[in-house]
Amino acid sequence: MWSHLNRLLFWSMFSSVTCRKAVLDCEAMKTNEFPSPCLDSKTNVVMKGQNVSMFCSHKNQSLQITYSLFRHKTHLGTQDGKGEPAIFNLSITEAHESGPYKCKAQVTSCSKYSRDFSFTIVDPVTAPVLNIMVIQTETDRHITLHCLSVNGSLPINYTFFENHVAISPAISKYDREPAEFNLTKKNPGEEEEYKCEAKNRLPNYATYSQPVTMPSTGGDSCPFCLKLLLPGLLLLLVVIILILAFWVLPKYKTRKAMRNNVPRDRGDTAMEVGIYANILEKQAKEASVPEVGSRPCVSTAQDEGKHSQELQYATPVFQEVPPREQEACDSYKSGYVYSELNF
Repeated sequence: MWSHLNRLLFWSMFSSVTCRKAVLDCEAMKTNEFPSPCLDSKTNVVMKGQNVSMFCSHKNQSLQITYSLFRHKTHLGTQDGKGEPAIFNLSITEAHESGPYKCKAQVTSCSKYSRDFSFTIVDPVTAPVLNIMVIQTETDRHITLHCLSVNGSLPINYTFFENHVAISPAISKYDREPAEFNLTKKNPGEEEEYKCEAKNRLPNYATYSQPVTMPSTGGDSCPFCLKLLLPGLLLLLVVIILILAFWVLPKYKTRKAMRNNVPRDRGDTAMEVGIYANILEKQAKEASVPEVGSRPCVSTAQDEGKHSQELQYATPVFQEVPPREQEACDSYKSGYVYSELNF
């Protein structure tokens, strides 16, 4: 009986000492050998759909530690490691997946949590648009460059390039407005190419505009000015064509139609009637004169070989006769007077 009581007393005292030792060891580990773990990532700025890796590590590399990752209160995974950080691979697809995240490091009954870690979701910039304004003088060329990206999280940094060499510092824009850069150059003998870069907080992500080539100028010539004036000349040509098509051409067609509708037969008939009438009147006057003119008149003439030739002349006599049956067909026109010619 006494031996049994002694055994219980011994085990109770031993357990109490062991528990106190374990508590003391855990307290010692918490203060000295077991600090809070560290949770980190290569970047804290991401875009939706991006894959990321999170690293949970501990300064004490001699302990076998169990690492657990949490997002809010949701447990995402557990890994064991010694001397090496635990790596958790994630995909950020929604806004609520940006965090906060927390890592727990545990050894036996001792555990500690890291600080919160959150990602910032940023929309990537789209390709910017580069516009160039040029003022040309006899010796210099004043150039104004404008660059704007219509999409992407602000702020956006713009940088201008000439022939692949940066010519401006990074110009930060916190509003959706174009970045502007001015420069003055002597009239170059070679072509120059300009473009701009747009970049926000997303690391290793930048977009470039389409390059714009400036032609070379030589002497007093200004090919770039002519290039700028070409759209105006084309517009003027289109306006002239429209005026010809909608104003001059209808007038021309109207005048042509009026000219074609004027009756020609009446004028011809009147002229012919007048000719025939004059002939008949003349014959009527000459009817009272003796028929001397009806006799043939003979005269002589000499050719180049001095040979004599006789020429005979006759006076025609016109008599008014009715039209024949063949002449009274469709080809007959009213108002004609027919005469018979006698020699």
